[in-house]
Amino acid sequence: MTNSTNSWMRKVRWPVAAAAAALAVAGTAVAPAAASTGTTPVPLRPPAAVAQKGHVDPAALRDALAGLPDDYVRGAMARVTGREGRWRGTAGEWTVPDDAEFAIGSITKLFTSAIALQLVGEGRLAPEDTVQELLPGLLPASYEPITVGQLLSHTSGLQKPRCVRPGTPVEVVTSAVSCGTPTAPGSAVQYNGINTFLVGLVIEKVTGRSYGEELRDRITRPLGLRHTSLPADDWAWAEGGIVSRASDLERFFTALIRGRLLRPTERGLLFTTPETPGADFSYGGLRRVQAPGGGPVVWGKTGSNHGYTSGIFATPDLGRVVVYSTLTTGENPDEETARVLRIAGAGFRGAGTGTTAGGREG
Repeated sequence: MTNSTNSWMRKVRWPVAAAAAALAVAGTAVAPAAASTGTTPVPLRPPAAVAQKGHVDPAALRDALAGLPDDYVRGAMARVTGREGRWRGTAGEWTVPDDAEFAIGSITKLFTSAIALQLVGEGRLAPEDTVQELLPGLLPASYEPITVGQLLSHTSGLQKPRCVRPGTPVEVVTSAVSCGTPTAPGSAVQYNGINTFLVGLVIEKVTGRSYGEELRDRITRPLGLRHTSLPADDWAWAEGGIVSRASDLERFFTALIRGRLLRPTERGLLFTTPETPGADFSYGGLRRVQAPGGGPVVWGKTGSNHGYTSGIFATPDLGRVVVYSTLTTGENPDEETARVLRIAGAGFRGAGTGTTAGGREG
């Protein structure tokens, strides 16, 4: 079972355990695949003999998955879709189908951010609304006002949750702010899962319904995500508790970027980052990164829970969408990161640069 504090308290990079920055949560784990060896890539389209710009590179993907399991990554899955081609493969101890369900960890945050932006589009919530107005008494009285937009973009200034304890969402938040000192809201980027717990509580306060009901009625049911759910016993909740599969994530992420879930103004916020120095998370919770290996700028999110370290990223024009998940050993985070960078980089090898799908790149 994965470390229950995971890496959400560390500075976020592209990586796996560190970049996923999710709460790995106590509860019923999604069982990792049984042991086996070898790589089982399954191309969905006959690859070209030589990879070209704007085309998926099957050889690079096979090489990235080769050699598993090793001392750092027990197994992995990668799926690439989009106009530039399709590919899927598994390796090592990932012996179930590449489209098997797994705990997506902090990728859950994208679902939560999407619901919040839907409420903004409906006029029921505004990025400028503050936690103190919406959830009076939850944060200490000494804290400066924190806006919903700052929660979504990880510029709230909330301290790293060194004192966090499992429990209800309110108990998680109150324990997290029971020690340490926040920085001034809007002054710096600090990735923090408590931000999303607060967004989940805001959603429930504004709608008068549970987060799970809003998730079902706004996203999973309309999009037909039949393999995406929120287990009741996973206290990571709106921050990192969802279980899904690669094809569901692709469908959700594609719908999100194309604007099926959001009105034009809120869709633009997906690609709009704050003026805060170093801001790389948008007001829609997407992270902007340079694809490994000198690839294009892509947007997406990583997550880690119950032994899975995963990510979904895409070029803004959806020419290339990459979903990956790995079963890491926890022996050496740097080596784990290097392997995941290889997989993610291979997924975007030769990708077109794409164009910004909406909003202002901060």
